[in-house]
Amino acid sequence: MMSPSGPTLSQTEVVDIIITILAIIVTSFRLYVRVRQKRLWIDDAWAALGMTFNFILLVALCLYLQDFEKYPQNMRVALYYIFAQSFYVVLWSSRLSILFTIVRLTAPGTFIRRVLVSTAIIFGFVWVLLFSQLWWICEKFPSWKTQSRPQCNLGKSVAITQMITDVLGDSVLIFTPFCLIYNIKLSRPQKIRVLSVFSASSITTVVSLTHAYYIFSDGGLKVIMAAIVEASMSLIVANLSVVVAFIFHLKAEEDSLSTLTPITTFGSPPRKRIRDPLATTLTGVESAPIVLEDLSESRPHCLKTGNAEKITFSDREGTQTQESC
Repeated sequence: MMSPSGPTLSQTEVVDIIITILAIIVTSFRLYVRVRQKRLWIDDAWAALGMTFNFILLVALCLYLQDFEKYPQNMRVALYYIFAQSFYVVLWSSRLSILFTIVRLTAPGTFIRRVLVSTAIIFGFVWVLLFSQLWWICEKFPSWKTQSRPQCNLGKSVAITQMITDVLGDSVLIFTPFCLIYNIKLSRPQKIRVLSVFSASSITTVVSLTHAYYIFSDGGLKVIMAAIVEASMSLIVANLSVVVAFIFHLKAEEDSLSTLTPITTFGSPPRKRIRDPLATTLTGVESAPIVLEDLSESRPHCLKTGNAEKITFSDREGTQTQESC
C-alpha cells in the first residue's frame, strides 16, 4: 500500500511499468488491426508516435528513479527533461489521434472537416506552448538542478495551463462526436456504443485534474505517478474506437460471414470533384473516409443531404450513390 505521504520509488516504478506496457500492447494491437485491414491513416501515425514516446518515458523514468546515482548531475537533469517532455508528446499525440479519428467520420471537403483540421492545428500550438512553458519555468529557476534527484517545481502557472488546456481539449474530443452522431440514423444501442467510446476521454480529464492538483501542492513523486497514469491512459483511450470496432466486427462475422461491412460518414460531399490530402491512407490506397462502422446491419447507411437526397457509402468499393428520399 501507498504510504499516507505518497508513493514510494518502487511503487511508482511498478505503476509505470504495468500501465505503460498495457498502453503499448493496446496500441500495437490497434496498429495490427489497421495494417491488416489496409486502413492506416493519420490517426494511426499519431498513435504510433504516442506509443514510441510512451516507451521512451518508461525507460527515462526507470533510470531517473532507480539508477540516477550512477550518472553525473547533468545526465540526471537530462533524464528529468526527457521524462517531462515525453509526457507532453504522449498526451497530445493521443489527443490528435482521437481528433483525426473523428475527422475520418466526415466527408472530404465539408465545412465540419475543415473545422476539425483547424482544431488539430490549434492542438499543435497548445502542445508547443506547454513544451516551451516547461523549459521557461525550469530554466528561469535552475536551483532544482542541484538536487540529488532533480525535479523542477513547475508551480501554479503550469498547473493552471494544464487544467485549462486539458479540460478544453478533452471537451472538444467528447462533444464533437455527439454533435456529429445526434441526427444520424443509428439504432439506440449503436449510438450508445459509439458515444461511450469517445466519452472515455473524460477519464483522461479526471486524471489530468489530479495531476494538476499535485503540481499545485508540490506533490513530489505523486506528480510523477499522476503524469505516468495520465499519459498511458490517454494513449489507451485513443485506441478504444479501433479495438471496440474490431470486437464488434468479430461478433458481426459470427452472425453473417457474407455481409459487407458498411460505413458511415458525416457531411454532404461538395458537388465538384476535389483533391483532399486527408482522404488518402498512408498506404496510398484511395478510400472514403472511414471510422464509424455499422456492424450490426447488412445494408449501407444513408445520410440525408440538404437537397433531400440520400448518400450511401460502400466500404469495399469506395463508391457513392444517390437515391431520392
